[in-house]
Amino acid sequence: MESGMESEERRFGAVGRTMRRALGWTMAGGAVLAGVLVLLPDGEQQHQQQPVAPAPGPKARARAAVAAGVPAAMPDLAELIGDRERRLRRHPEDGRSWAVLGTAYVERGRRTGVAADFPRAERALGYSLKVRPSRNVEAYDGLAALATARHDFPAARQWGEQAVRVAPERWTAYPLLIDAYDGVGDYRAARRTLDQLLALRSRSAVTAPAVTARAAQVYWDQGRREDAAAALSDAAAGARGPAERAAYLVLAGELAWQRGDLEQSLRYGTAALHSDPDEHAALAVRARALAALGRTEEAVRAYRSALAKARSPRYALELGELYESLGRQGEARAQYGVLRETVRADAEAGVNHDLFLGLFEADHGDPERAVRLLRGEWERQPSLRAADALGWALHRAGEDEEALVFATRATDRAHGGEVRSALYAYHRGEIEYALERPGPARRHLAEALRLNPYFSLLHAPVVREALGELGEPSDEGPAELGEQPGGPSGDASAEPPADASAEPPAEAPA
Repeated sequence: MESGMESEERRFGAVGRTMRRALGWTMAGGAVLAGVLVLLPDGEQQHQQQPVAPAPGPKARARAAVAAGVPAAMPDLAELIGDRERRLRRHPEDGRSWAVLGTAYVERGRRTGVAADFPRAERALGYSLKVRPSRNVEAYDGLAALATARHDFPAARQWGEQAVRVAPERWTAYPLLIDAYDGVGDYRAARRTLDQLLALRSRSAVTAPAVTARAAQVYWDQGRREDAAAALSDAAAGARGPAERAAYLVLAGELAWQRGDLEQSLRYGTAALHSDPDEHAALAVRARALAALGRTEEAVRAYRSALAKARSPRYALELGELYESLGRQGEARAQYGVLRETVRADAEAGVNHDLFLGLFEADHGDPERAVRLLRGEWERQPSLRAADALGWALHRAGEDEEALVFATRATDRAHGGEVRSALYAYHRGEIEYALERPGPARRHLAEALRLNPYFSLLHAPVVREALGELGEPSDEGPAELGEQPGGPSGDASAEPPADASAEPPAEAPA
């Protein structure tokens, strides 16, 4: 224990000296006070002015962020981890400090992409439960966050539900529980939990931007793009620190990307990076938009910078596909090697990448292995993501009839398939094309381009080619099973959402 903690201190000592500005609530309170004083006569100012509390330091900022389940600035996080490790050497029976340390390890692993922090987090949180076994809601929250980071959504659901049972008025477990329900495919429970969270906010002092941002994601999945845009704008405006604000700007950039608004996505990514230079996801948002805009060398540099900050298999895949689209096959293979190495290292730390790896194998490796991986994922966590991925893997393995069953489920609103995804629509359209069902194939392939004409550097050109081969629809009307709107094939997805042209949040600077 002693040597491991000393190693952590050496590793993060340099960055720990950097100071970040104070949390938003202190700054906002000071601004309000200053505004009041301006309105008072000079004599009254002398009598009314009260001492201003000192701004919280790095440890306090990071602890507040970790407790609230929002991103913490990396230098602050290093200060908090070092402080808790030193305290626990002196007071090893402090269960609350073990919970704080474990949750901070989860956050650091998530921010850096170093999954080796997750076993450390598991040990710290487990010891917190050992010394404080009853009603330890901080440890329950930490374990739910850890399970989510490892993509183990049944475990995240278990710990999230336990946290809510113990402290139903404590809002921080609810976003984790929504993620868990999404991960296991229980969308009714996810919506019900969001309703509970919003009701909690309305009857209490809870105004956390994290609540609003999580609601925005649910709204987006339901096709309520205007609501999602407004919620994200509110979340970014109310963020209590630069790291938290950057996270919401990244989310806004990703949603702008999903609707094909490249310039807006690029602006959000740039704004997020200015807010928090350590936010690797902001670099990835920029890279994605730059690649689609044809600024490929800038995109390569942005992806490389993102990978230098966090060895994410997603970033390696996207960079590899960018190289592949440019005909640079050797560099693409090198990135796919980085991807496989990262997945193996993460698996040793307990991270489940089967869904991601299955899709990768379906497109770039062994489709039969992809089917095996994704059948297991579907059995454990039957989400829409798993249904889409398994359907695609089955198609790539030549099992198109079974593939269509899963692709339909992923896009059928009757089964919760509310997510308007260009990738899901593409997968379903390609499967229908292979089954010689031109009407549904044409409709879903066209929907993919309506949702996002740039959804994939490799697949979007395939969609355009397939639509050219299919030609214009005939005047005879739908003749194939499943072409009736609203039928069992999920044709509710044939039309884009009514607010598909909604503007994203206007809050981000250019």
